[in-house]
Amino acid sequence: MLFEGFNAMETMSKSGFSPATLTEDEMNNLARSERLAIYVSNIANLVLFAAKVFASIESRSLAVIASTLDSLLDLLSGFILWFTSHAMRNPNQYHYPIGKNRMQPVGIIVFASIMATLGFQILLESARELVTETQPNKSRYNEMWVIGIMVFVTAVKFILMIYCQRFENEIVKAYAQDHFFDVITNSVGLGATVLAIRYKWWIDPVGAIIIALYTINTWAKTVLENVWSLIGRTAPPEFLAKLTYLVWNHHEEIKHIDTVRAYTFGSHYFVEVDIVLPKDMMLSEAHNIGETLQVKLEQLSEVERAFVHIDFEFTHTPEHKQKV
Repeated sequence: MLFEGFNAMETMSKSGFSPATLTEDEMNNLARSERLAIYVSNIANLVLFAAKVFASIESRSLAVIASTLDSLLDLLSGFILWFTSHAMRNPNQYHYPIGKNRMQPVGIIVFASIMATLGFQILLESARELVTETQPNKSRYNEMWVIGIMVFVTAVKFILMIYCQRFENEIVKAYAQDHFFDVITNSVGLGATVLAIRYKWWIDPVGAIIIALYTINTWAKTVLENVWSLIGRTAPPEFLAKLTYLVWNHHEEIKHIDTVRAYTFGSHYFVEVDIVLPKDMMLSEAHNIGETLQVKLEQLSEVERAFVHIDFEFTHTPEHKQKV
């Protein structure tokens, strides 16, 4: 994997273009496909929520109700992610000079926090039902309706999960994760309901507890991942090594590399590079070397913005000091 990265940097050094760079038409087609995936997911969530409301009324199963409340929050969370995606497509360089890409992890954090809160509520309700020994509805007619609806919902969610996993967009990937989560919770909810009706009543609240714990664990991890992306965590050493290789091979007049730094600022990296050029070099030539390096760095799919600082020596103290 590391050798593949260096080969890509070598190709980029020679041609000046990233081998993975998409044309404008390809980028527009990809953006349309990503919007379609979001619209289809939202419409499906609305239809499936209505079906699961009926299943909850018929079964009165806590596990099915937990899955239905999850679908209700899917609609709310879907609106949050849609609003985030829409806002990012309408930049305002005066109010947001570096764009709105930070809205993406913020939207996902709000989404995940709501889902984790739901899990905690279901956990409390399941514990209450275990204490009060609430018995489920044992109607075989209702059982067939619930099985049919939950199997249909699970199948649709599985298809949507496969469809959304094809995209690299973080918001669409969040939808894919949500669809996968629904496949798990729907399956557990259906199994717990059927087993509770046919065997032991306590299987239903236990199934709901399993769903709640899975919800809290899954979305708590998602929150932490996106929080890390917002607080400026450094890029992995492999990526920094590839950046250094690209910088060093950019131009023969580069005498030293003082700094190569990459850190998260949303879903992509900000890159800072300090290079040393001959002190008697013409300003126009030095500017061209720095600007073409900046353009080359920003062609990398992982990089949102790159800043290139040009100097004539590297023994000075750092220009920027951290404020405490």
